Amino acid sequence: MGSVIGYGRLLERGGRFLERWGLRQEGAAMSGRVSVVLPVVCGDGTRAVLKLQDIDEETAGEGLALRTWGGDGVVRLLAEDAGTGTLLLERLDERRPLAAVPDVMKATSVLAELLARITAVPAPAGLRRLDAMVDGMFERLPPVVASLARDEDRRLLMDCAAAVREVAGEPGDRLLHWDLHFGNVLAADREPWLVIDPKPLAGDPCFELLPALRNRFGQGGLERRFDLMTETLGVDRERARAWTLGRVLQDSLWRVEEGAGLDREQVAIALVLLGR
Repeated sequence: MGSVIGYGRLLERGGRFLERWGLRQEGAAMSGRVSVVLPVVCGDGTRAVLKLQDIDEETAGEGLALRTWGGDGVVRLLAEDAGTGTLLLERLDERRPLAAVPDVMKATSVLAELLARITAVPAPAGLRRLDAMVDGMFERLPPVVASLARDEDRRLLMDCAAAVREVAGEPGDRLLHWDLHFGNVLAADREPWLVIDPKPLAGDPCFELLPALRNRFGQGGLERRFDLMTETLGVDRERARAWTLGRVLQDSLWRVEEGAGLDREQVAIALVLLGR
């Protein structure tokens, strides 16, 4: 729990917002990679959660995205302090994530249906955009490729870049979640499943597929899951292939720049999509 950077500071902030918003904490704090969540009860008896996080490139605009979706397939936003990124959210059942559904194809179908709903919504102004993200990837690519020791790794990143160049001219304008995997879908009362924890982005829905393919890798057959997602979303398979290779490229650039090697599961996904 204490692994979140600034955990104590976020808890102190939480104490201030409990008082400011008239909330009562109900249960122990929970933490993820960059946030702390407190189960709370509002003054009117509504059960909710207080999400505490710092604002960075990924978390910026989370409240805006949730307001735009308006609870349609997504956790409902009850209150926000935009200055700190603090959110008061509808409480879901964190004990029942979609990741716990044994049948990975059934879980993939649920996730794809939710993804189709949320990416049908136009992105509001003010969010980071996929076209700018792709431009940055192309700028960072040469030194990263030059730093790789293995010819096959260099060739893989160049092939991913070539694929995304084919679609980069039409980056899209839909409201994307950017990190939708099985752990970011929870059981709920008003709908069977609701999406949580968006890292909002304006772009093409085809850029959304990799997290769900990477999650529970090796289960259900990669191509079967990829085809199920593209069919449910109603997108062109080749376009989805290209943007998914773009996500492999994005993640690979980050990993190499941070001193890690390529993720071998993502490499395996890329090789399948490249037909190797």
